[in-house]
Amino acid sequence: MANTKLTGLARQLIHEKILDEATVINACQCACDDKISLTTYLTQKRLVDDHTLARINAEMFGMPLFNIDALDFSQTPKDIIPESMLRKHNAFPLFKRGKTLFIAVSDPTNEEAVEAFRFNTGLNTEAILVPVTTLALGMEKLLDSSEDALSDLNDDMDSFDIEEIVEEKKEAIDFKGDDDAPVVRFVNKMLLSAIKKGASDIHFEPYEKSYRVRFRIDGILQAFAKPPVTLSLKISSRLKIMSSMDISERRKPQDGRIKLKLSKIKAIDFRVNTLPTLWGEKVVLRILDASVATIGIDSLGYEPDQKEIFLKALHRPQGMILVTGPTGSGKTVSLYSGLNILNSVERNISTAEDPVEINLEGINQVNINAKHGLDFSEALRNFLRQDPDVIMVGEVRDLETANIAIKAAQTGHMVLSTLHTNSAAETLTRLHNMGIPLFHIATSVTLIIAQRLARRLCSCKQKLDIPLATLLEEGFTSTQLKDIDIYTHNEEGCDKCNHGYKGRVGIYEVVSITPTIQSMIMSDGNSMQIAAQADKEGFNNLRKSGLLKVLQGITTLEEINRVTQL
Repeated sequence: MANTKLTGLARQLIHEKILDEATVINACQCACDDKISLTTYLTQKRLVDDHTLARINAEMFGMPLFNIDALDFSQTPKDIIPESMLRKHNAFPLFKRGKTLFIAVSDPTNEEAVEAFRFNTGLNTEAILVPVTTLALGMEKLLDSSEDALSDLNDDMDSFDIEEIVEEKKEAIDFKGDDDAPVVRFVNKMLLSAIKKGASDIHFEPYEKSYRVRFRIDGILQAFAKPPVTLSLKISSRLKIMSSMDISERRKPQDGRIKLKLSKIKAIDFRVNTLPTLWGEKVVLRILDASVATIGIDSLGYEPDQKEIFLKALHRPQGMILVTGPTGSGKTVSLYSGLNILNSVERNISTAEDPVEINLEGINQVNINAKHGLDFSEALRNFLRQDPDVIMVGEVRDLETANIAIKAAQTGHMVLSTLHTNSAAETLTRLHNMGIPLFHIATSVTLIIAQRLARRLCSCKQKLDIPLATLLEEGFTSTQLKDIDIYTHNEEGCDKCNHGYKGRVGIYEVVSITPTIQSMIMSDGNSMQIAAQADKEGFNNLRKSGLLKVLQGITTLEEINRVTQL
């Protein structure tokens, strides 16, 4: 074959003495047989350096040559083209100028990519040449931000059935769509990782120029992943689909649930809430592990005398037990632990919760639905018509609910509930401020438990030398400090813990309403007077209970200072 019969790229390769004529002719014939372009064949066989090939093609086809090293991948309009199309046509969008989309290609004859991108986006599309290896690296970087770098996705995603995650509407959801597969795997990975790390909450948070995922582990929020902000809508939509929410509604908060089956006998529930923010929907998942309700009162951290007081109050035929503390302080676990102790064939137990967090066999649980008129007070009224022995109210939020609960406790029922206050004494004054008469408070409330959760030290803990004067200022007594070691956490930690901490332990203030305290309530004593009387009668407040945990080597003084008041 004569040189004059070769045109374009083939002739230029011979002209620049990059390849000899025989090699070029053979390459052209093989490319034709394989039904691929000459550029693709030369690249696959590594006959020509890809940068040289890109330069020649740019000159021969009159196309611009682009340096991808100067490209900011966070600004590329990658979401306007499905990932499957990027891979199929081996091209990706570089930038958009007005109504024109510029795409990166390594083969100047790749007209199919230009037409496909133009049809898919409705934009004028122009191709820009890049060397083939540079294109491959650029493609990896681009997909990295929406797939691989999302969170080190790995093979453990096969340990459960993806379809079992969604509790309802399974048939309406395509879990295996190519375009959204990275997001699906990312969300699944976040759920599994949170469970493995013992997190209590997962926060998906969009901002103007960033997106982050945080886990609350042992009560402390920690940043875990930073997916591209461009995936904000896809991530929130995926979570809403899994929670059976309305994905078209983005202006109002929504609530939902996800049920994740880890095995035939192990399942984890997630309580999901969305909140419209300035830059998109923030989604928070509360992890509800039913096994925590059955761990037993001995594992919660009660001191022996506190446990005895709690059990004695539980087995009274009537009265009210109130558990108080901030959100996330373990109130629900304390209530469920009490219910598990009372749960027997002889007792009729009903609960009103918003929402029901943990399903318990043998207990009649009612999910509050205010939209349909089923609030706490309405549920309580109906409970009393069904011959209950034990009633649990998720939270006393208003005067009507408080009145019904108080009356139930006075008429032969055991009532358990929660309030959001800081201490046992403040709980009593809070009830009075809500409008409950002092007489009813004094005669119905039998026990108040104020609680916090502190991080528990790992076995890799280290001894800490603190001056005696400092320890006395912190609240320890000189008697307590005899032959006692104070520990701190190991910052580096070990393979069993998280920076020296592993799990959490409850710090409790357990106050029984004694005749003396009843008299103070009746005489309208304030919270400080009641707290002083409780201390006088030997009921440790949160601070003293926390210091005991420090002396026992269970937690650190730093941690107790974080969760209790000096």
